[in-house]
Amino acid sequence: ETRERKRKLSKEMAEKATRELEKMQLKEKADEKYKEWLEKKRAEEAEKKKKEKEKEKEREAKLQEKRTRSEKIFKEWLQNARNKPQPALNGYGFPRGRSAGLYVQYTNME
Repeated sequence: ETRERKRKLSKEMAEKATRELEKMQLKEKADEKYKEWLEKKRAEEAEKKKKEKEKEKEREAKLQEKRTRSEKIFKEWLQNARNKPQPALNGYGFPRGRSAGLYVQYTNME
């Protein structure tokens, strides 16, 4: 009977040790997979930030190019506006730049 109990006890202890070992192996495997996943996520996040920075730089470069182009066009326009001859005021109704006379408003003419 004592042998039987010892055998049973040792069998239970062996099973318990096996279960504990399996649990530890599962935990190690899970930890390893979690570390791999975390590393992958961090790499993806770093890549995403890198792409965003590149897009931002590209957008800034386009904006700067647009500003430069606009400034150049404005300076050209300003230069051309200075060199343009002024329109003559000697047009209809303004001989020598002055009004030729008053317009008379006719009211109640019967």
